[in-house]
Amino acid sequence: MIATFGSAALAGYTIGIRVVLFALLPSWGLSNAAATMVGQGLGARKPDRAERAVWLSGSYNLVFLSTVALVFLLLAEPIVRFFTSDPAVVSYGVACLRFVSAGFPFYAYGMVLTQSFNGAGDTWTPTWINIGCFWFWEIPLAWVLSQQVGMGPSGVFVAIMVAFSTLAVVSAIIFRQGRWKLREV
Repeated sequence: MIATFGSAALAGYTIGIRVVLFALLPSWGLSNAAATMVGQGLGARKPDRAERAVWLSGSYNLVFLSTVALVFLLLAEPIVRFFTSDPAVVSYGVACLRFVSAGFPFYAYGMVLTQSFNGAGDTWTPTWINIGCFWFWEIPLAWVLSQQVGMGPSGVFVAIMVAFSTLAVVSAIIFRQGRWKLREV
């Protein structure tokens, strides 16, 4: 979708998303650790301990990703300029970093909550959440915002942020229902 806006938009998006993915690596590790703690808690027949571990991990992830988001919001231009000096590419890269990182506080919890289902032995719930939030929500929203509303590449960046946030909300709602506690690990 970004490619339809030219090579500068595609290059800026590529730089922005690669920086985002690099920044998310510690969060993925924390999310995997939360999944392990869920498995341990449920295996010990202590679902309350498992749930506490998830919320605590989410809090740590929130602090981390909020800090990263603040850095990206304030220093997006120097970060992107480290990779390119082309003003058009810098403009798109900065927009990508700023828009996408605005969803980080939500995604901090979304990552942990979604992985916690895996730790409980429930791989279908995160599969369906991801398919719904990313394939059936983010992609159509990106197309509507970028093409139909006329936001251009920024519409794609906003859709990514909205999908991150939606994933967090959906995961929290399902997690709070507590059915994951009943899974046999």
